[in-house]
Amino acid sequence: MNPICVTCTMQYDAPRVDCPICEDERQYVPASGQQWTDLAAIQAEFDPLVRPEGGGITGIGTTGKLGIGQRALLVEAAGGNFLWDLTAYLDDDLVADLKARGGITGIAISHPHYYTTCVEWARAFDVPVYLHEGDREWIGRPDERIELWGGRTKRVGDDLTLVNLGVHFTGGTVLHWSGGEQGRGALLSGDIVQVIPDREFVAFMYSYPNLIPERPAIVRQAAEILAGYEFEAVYGAWWDAVVRQNGHDVVQRSARRYLEFVS
Repeated sequence: MNPICVTCTMQYDAPRVDCPICEDERQYVPASGQQWTDLAAIQAEFDPLVRPEGGGITGIGTTGKLGIGQRALLVEAAGGNFLWDLTAYLDDDLVADLKARGGITGIAISHPHYYTTCVEWARAFDVPVYLHEGDREWIGRPDERIELWGGRTKRVGDDLTLVNLGVHFTGGTVLHWSGGEQGRGALLSGDIVQVIPDREFVAFMYSYPNLIPERPAIVRQAAEILAGYEFEAVYGAWWDAVVRQNGHDVVQRSARRYLEFVS
């Protein structure tokens, strides 16, 4: 089976000794060294976890920490269900469960740390995976279902827009759901815009595990781009990492605070 890095869960198209994602300064190779697994081993070790995360949004992850620990989000959008970010775990029962919920029309991923088993997911549902072309070098398993896009925005549904902010990675992207939160809007941010314990603020980092701050010009640009979008909630990368109200103001206030501290 295709090898999967234990630390970041990137799946590669062939066996290798290194994981470029983990050797990059935004991630890390653990002191114990590079380790590998595969999807069958993951299925044997973990159990899937599917539960609501908000109105019209369902989280999909595992009962234990798999890789970085992020969960995917199933968005019940007007034009059909859409999957944002990914967990490495996938099996036949999970596929059947999601198809019973209406299936999915496509997949988009915020940045390379969450590319993981995207090809497995795309093949299981016969849908495209939208990845920003700015991060093409990090794709571990090329496939015809991967659709690269460029520029600042891409519509992927009647009320769904991918927005490239460039935070964390060149292709660092968020998903704006204008129909979310009863029409007040939702921002699905992965850790491009990081939801932190203090829900009155969010954070911006170039590397989270290595504590490297994001460049001020990039944060300023991201805030300027997001100023044009309305959203009540911000859904981050981990279970329950959600800003439930005043999301737009929280993001703008956080960017101002960040820029004050780094200036």
